[in-house]
Amino acid sequence: MAITVDVFSDLICPWCYIGKRRLEKGIGLLGRGEPVSVRWHPFQLNPDMPPEGKDRKEYRSAKFGSWERSQAMDADVTRAGRGEGITFDYEKVARTPNTLDSHRLVWLAGERGVQGAVVEALFKAYFTDGRDMNDRATLAEVAAGAGLDRAEVDALLAGDAGLDAVRAGEREGRRLGVTGVPFVVINGSVAISGAQTPETFRAALEQAAGAVPAGEPAGVCGIDPASGKRTC
Repeated sequence: MAITVDVFSDLICPWCYIGKRRLEKGIGLLGRGEPVSVRWHPFQLNPDMPPEGKDRKEYRSAKFGSWERSQAMDADVTRAGRGEGITFDYEKVARTPNTLDSHRLVWLAGERGVQGAVVEALFKAYFTDGRDMNDRATLAEVAAGAGLDRAEVDALLAGDAGLDAVRAGEREGRRLGVTGVPFVVINGSVAISGAQTPETFRAALEQAAGAVPAGEPAGVCGIDPASGKRTC
């Protein structure tokens, strides 16, 4: 049975980057031979962020109460990322961006069959390279480097293409009850929240690949991270 994985995420969410790597490992652990398709959907953590973004130190200090607390959180993320082969270099990150344009690029990448590569490139550009993800020329360069046509990317960023699709994706996330990311829905029947372990993702994938067990309701259910069992 083919498996479809829908991932709701934001491009400035470090745990979404970590979750991407762990999900990929979980898929690798399946060993069942089913084709697995991963689709990325938008969820803006800061929908009211100005188009030009904000100074990261000022924004994070206000959001978390102090710059010291923000730095401690960054250190936790950096350690977790190192275990997944990700380099988080927050010394290079000067601004917290508005991610609407990034999500539009992810939508276009889905239309062109290079979504995974573009998502990876956008994550790396922000978290590892510290690039300005408010700058459309930078976004275009990153997206084109990951497989999109530069002229098509420039045309998208200059207009409103993909905006309706991004808004529709956000509405779908709210309908499913998404309040934080990463949030993963597998075959429309099993939902799992957070950057869980590869083993937990594998368990969710295997559960979703089978029929809904007798006596259990259909619809979106969850996976208990401790036991890997389906909960409805």
